[in-house]
This record gives sequence, structure tokens and C-alpha cells, in this order.
Amino acid sequence: MTENEAVSALAALAHPQRLRAFRALVVAGPQGSTPSTLADQLDVARNTLSFHLKELAHAALVTIEPQGRNLVYRADFARMNDLLGYMTEHCCQGEGCEVVAAAPRCTAC
Repeated sequence: MTENEAVSALAALAHPQRLRAFRALVVAGPQGSTPSTLADQLDVARNTLSFHLKELAHAALVTIEPQGRNLVYRADFARMNDLLGYMTEHCCQGEGCEVVAAAPRCTAC
């Protein structure tokens, strides 16, 4: 992951509604969720949620798959793990902290 990609992902997550939506998609797992289900679950207006999901997709943190008349959003676990690995690897340039040799991985993936 490049620095610009990390900044883009962190910027996308730096909003309470987007963070909540991303966390809900992580919990939903590989089957993902539709915007209407997420909007009901998070008690957010559908058009507002749509804007936030677009931002998460723009940062490559979620994928979108058309299924009939619906769109299914899924957390991109590989991208999430890349971001966690980037943050861990670059947290202190190896000085003054103990960096685990392997990057953290989501065990639910």
C-alpha cells in the first residue's frame, strides 16, 4: 500500500457515518449487505448512506456487486488488512516500539 492509498483510506474512515457503515460491512462478512438494509440497521437516510458508501468505494475499502435490482456492498478485507499492515509497519519506523513481524490480519476473513 502506498502512502497516498493509506491517506485515502484513512480519510474515508475519518467520518462517524462512514466508519459505522464500514464496521457494519465487516460484521456482515463476505455476504455483504444492501444499502437499504444498512440504512435501516444504522438508522441513516438512504441518500446519505449512499454518499458515504461511494466514498468508501472510492477509497477501495468496499466492493460493489450488482445482484438483480440491488447492489451488494462488501468490506474489502484484503484492503483493510493492507491498511492495518501499513500502519503497523510504519508506526514508528521500528524505533521505540515493538512491531510484530507479521501484519495484523482479520481472523473473520
